[in-house]
Amino acid sequence: MALDFVKGHGLGNDFVIIDGRRSGFVPDPALVRAIADRRQGVGCDQLIVVSTAADLAAAARMRIWNGDGGEVSACGNASRCVAALMMDEAGSDAVRLETAAGPLLCTRAGAGGVTVDMGPARKGWAEIPLAEPADTDFLPIVAGPVGEPVAVNIGNPHCVFFVADAEAVDVAGLGPALEHHPLFPERTNVEFVSLPGPDRLRMRVWERGAGITRACGTGACAAAVAAHRRGLAGRRVDVVLDGGTLGIEWAANGHVLMTGGYAFPFRGTLPDLPSR
Repeated sequence: MALDFVKGHGLGNDFVIIDGRRSGFVPDPALVRAIADRRQGVGCDQLIVVSTAADLAAAARMRIWNGDGGEVSACGNASRCVAALMMDEAGSDAVRLETAAGPLLCTRAGAGGVTVDMGPARKGWAEIPLAEPADTDFLPIVAGPVGEPVAVNIGNPHCVFFVADAEAVDVAGLGPALEHHPLFPERTNVEFVSLPGPDRLRMRVWERGAGITRACGTGACAAAVAAHRRGLAGRRVDVVLDGGTLGIEWAANGHVLMTGGYAFPFRGTLPDLPSR
């Protein structure tokens, strides 16, 4: 079966987006890995499938698979890309997306930008989830030069470390073990964050199931929430990632608003790919 796709990215965090509303397409993990392969497939951090929503108020449902083949509940950068496609299709400036993490209200934010209401930041240990009760503002985790991270759930689990200089952190060396730390039964995304200026965060990320990526939208949201919880920043910050900058606001109602750009470099049709 030929499958048309759109290649999209948000600040370099890249996706293969397939519209499965008519075909009912659902990939198995091996096919996800084959598509995500950067040498023998199309190449992406995540595969996104747009399907028909059960919620009549939503334009579509967004399902997300990491490059390792595992399905996850949330992806902030992909949400902006899918929202832009759905708004173009509908000729509107706002759209509601259905996801496993809950509904997302998305609106245009000037030329080339989208704001996504990512829903409430979850801070309780069982909401992250953690394997056992712990203070989510100061987790009992130490890994080499980093320690006592903040745990936040933004539709998926995050572990945020504050460091003197995010550029100096060995993300590739620390990320894999922290992703699989036993305190996180569903594994976790890992952020390393420094503060180069007032209400400005520098973040590097190890994504669960994807490794080092140039940006992580839910991770930027988690970093902003964690910084405010620690008293390091206000409720509105700019988060500087390897691929660019996201504006994040932790609103008074507890919801996290993410604003940033998106791009669609090309479209294509998937060839027959060997499963891996």
